[in-house]
Amino acid sequence: MMNPLSGTFRSLRSFNFRLWTAGSVVSNIGTWMQRVAQDWLVLTQLTHRDASALGIVMGLQFAPQLLLLPWTGSAADRLNQRKLLMLTQATMGVLALVLGWFTIEGVIRLWHVYVFAFLSGSAAALDAPVRQTFVAEMVGDADLPNAVALNSTSFNAGQMIGPAVAGLLIAKLGIGWAFVLNGFSFAAVLLSMSFFRLSELRASARAHRTASGFLEGFRYVWGRQELRVILIILFLIGTFGLNFPIFISTMAVNVFHSDSRAFGLLSSIMAAGSLSGALFVAGQKKLGLSSLSIGAGVFGLGWTFAALAPGYWWFAAALAVSGAAALTFTNGTNSIMQLSTEPSMRGRVMALRVGVALGGMTIGAPIVGWVAHHFGSRWSLAVGAGAGFTAALVATYALVRQKDALLT
Repeated sequence: MMNPLSGTFRSLRSFNFRLWTAGSVVSNIGTWMQRVAQDWLVLTQLTHRDASALGIVMGLQFAPQLLLLPWTGSAADRLNQRKLLMLTQATMGVLALVLGWFTIEGVIRLWHVYVFAFLSGSAAALDAPVRQTFVAEMVGDADLPNAVALNSTSFNAGQMIGPAVAGLLIAKLGIGWAFVLNGFSFAAVLLSMSFFRLSELRASARAHRTASGFLEGFRYVWGRQELRVILIILFLIGTFGLNFPIFISTMAVNVFHSDSRAFGLLSSIMAAGSLSGALFVAGQKKLGLSSLSIGAGVFGLGWTFAALAPGYWWFAAALAVSGAAALTFTNGTNSIMQLSTEPSMRGRVMALRVGVALGGMTIGAPIVGWVAHHFGSRWSLAVGAGAGFTAALVATYALVRQKDALLT
């Protein structure tokens, strides 16, 4: 009989990765509780169903991914990753607790949400490339694709549970308590990292301090055709297609007139699809541009079906398809970029990846929010579908050129 730790869950052979995964599941549940609560707060209490305001919140939350790009990747390559992660996780926990206190006390205003979105986004911008490259220190390169996929499995397990819990919590106790519980959930990650076996970490080569560290990383990526194509299709999908909070919340509130529990359930259903996509990638040994092209195409189809959905449950089914495709695509880009990059450059390369994928929302989220507010939620989903189809065409074109080059 095959040992499950030699297949889909092989990365869990690492003691440190097992601890990390346990802590991450708890923290991810809290993170998704806060995301749902923040969207509900903006749409139903601080504005009158204003999708444009929600787009601004998302834009501010992801703007630091671009603004801090010259420093985040260099920090991941040069500093002690475990200590840096503990600092960023603690910062995000404190910000969530303060936001919760403001909300419970009834003093919260829309501009407060804007400020907290930018501050937590700044901590997340520093956290993201470190968190992604730190996986290699825990499991090594051989199990890296599997560990990346299992990381996403943990994230989406949190997305399955968190929104549903948030919906119930909002209905029973109020929005502020979702923020408070998220703040406390960061303690799980901090506790797990404090028990790491430091001797088992596979420390990557640290980069030397240079004045042109960011530009060096950009030149490195842009000089590699496969990495360059990945950045382009990530920008398309990240900017216009990954605006899940706007798509789900505006359809739930404005089209289906759902309450907080039905709203939270939609995010959980999407997470179930995402989880299946993450487990599919975890079982794959090698991913390439063909996988990304298929993932992007199915992503476009998912949003097309969502835009045309005649009812709540049809929309929920389309969300599951979109979630599975999104995870197949994003996990594939993560593994391909890390494995084809020198260890001393990974922090900067992953910062570019996160900056392009999430920082693009600074541009896309306000646009998608504006489209939803002025033309309707279904048209905003059409924008996301178009992004998926365009990304699939770009990846397919790159594949054809790659094959032509091999034949000549």
